[in-house]
Amino acid sequence: MINKQYPYYLANKAVQANLDLPIVDKYSGQVVSHAALADEETISQAIGLAVEAAEAMYRFPAYKRQEVLSHCVHRFTARAEELAQALCIEAGKPIKDSRGEVTRLIETFKIAAEEAVRLNGELIPLDRSPRTNGYTGITKRVPVGPCSFITPFNFPLNLAAHKVAPAIAAGCPFVMKPASLTPVGALIIGEVLAETDLPAGAFSILPCRREGARLFTEDERLKLLSFTGSPIVGWALKARAGKKKVVLELGGNAACIIDHDTDITDAVRRVVFGAFYQSGQSCVGVQRILIHADIYESFKKALVTAARNLKSGNPAEEDTFIGPMISEKEAKRVADWIDSALEHGAKLLCGGRRQGAILEATLLEDVPKEENLCREEAFGPVAVLSSFTDFQTAIKEVNDSAFGLQTGVFTRDIYKMNLAWDTLEVGGVIIGDVPSWRADQMPYGGTKDSGLGREGIRYAIEDMTDIRLLVIRDLTV
Repeated sequence: MINKQYPYYLANKAVQANLDLPIVDKYSGQVVSHAALADEETISQAIGLAVEAAEAMYRFPAYKRQEVLSHCVHRFTARAEELAQALCIEAGKPIKDSRGEVTRLIETFKIAAEEAVRLNGELIPLDRSPRTNGYTGITKRVPVGPCSFITPFNFPLNLAAHKVAPAIAAGCPFVMKPASLTPVGALIIGEVLAETDLPAGAFSILPCRREGARLFTEDERLKLLSFTGSPIVGWALKARAGKKKVVLELGGNAACIIDHDTDITDAVRRVVFGAFYQSGQSCVGVQRILIHADIYESFKKALVTAARNLKSGNPAEEDTFIGPMISEKEAKRVADWIDSALEHGAKLLCGGRRQGAILEATLLEDVPKEENLCREEAFGPVAVLSSFTDFQTAIKEVNDSAFGLQTGVFTRDIYKMNLAWDTLEVGGVIIGDVPSWRADQMPYGGTKDSGLGREGIRYAIEDMTDIRLLVIRDLTV
């Protein structure tokens, strides 16, 4: 991607309108390429063209939608290393994690290709009383119409895929704003979509500044807004979205409960991954670790050793685990939160040092509950340890949060598993693994400040379609 100039995509076509968006290598801090930025007039034009494309997308046959998605699978597979290298540069994501995200991009489009030909309805017998005898109901799903997508910087390929792929499967035209810090992955998706025979106006992918993005939320011609990002921004957008449907996939300060019967070696391996992969910049990254008192000291010792052994540095090197955060400003914010916790009595177990945008893998204990590291979303490579003796008390501590995205529970007790599933106030409970685990076909989303609605291809399609009922009266009855 070095020195390459990226167009935006307006109504399926590449437009090199300008070179106003610099693409920065997050490790070196150097500008390595440029992309075009859309203005408000272009965004309005794209929405109008999506409205015009709505009927054609509705009539676009299921097998044709499947062919488009399958073409994307083929082309993403052929360009996998290019996509991974671009992601490594623009996001600072370690190359192994970048390749993993490309794999998930491909899987997400594969799942969508399968679902594109499975938009089933329902037969509803209505003859439950003499008044309704002779009537039959049938439902089908129809696309809601033009959709607006706003995607974040931390998974610029896969989180874009979780909006784009179900929209195509459902037959919805869309306009998308990728994060201006990491637009390249979405623009490559646009380049591949432009190779297909989607109806004119079916998609536009338009990087723009935040101050120019008003229409993605407020334009009344749009029928759905799907936003992934911070809770503060997400709820503010919902308040301005008007009558359209809104789906929000927001943040969290995810917890992991480690019960006394846990295989420590296995759990440490997974918790280290969950807390520190891609520098902790995941809304389901492990931030709070609750460990049973019987194994607290042994688990803590093993976890600290594993965290200290993680390599930080150049994300292009194969053995790097922690690369730069998205910006030095964000790394400094997390470092300041760590300093605040230490000033108020917390104990540093490892890490804590920052060099530019790179923050070491950091673990702390005895962190006061009112500190940001416990109450807010850190979104960096830091986690807080605490102990418990009663499983129900641990669940209450997990629930004592404004967020509720996912929780990981390491236990071999089926009754505790069911208790966790019944009482944890989260969108998903992951047993035997960290909350960071996700399969792209499963429903994914949160409660409380963590969001509204669910992603996962089939569940996203439900949001992007409306149920239309047909009632038939049998005149012979």
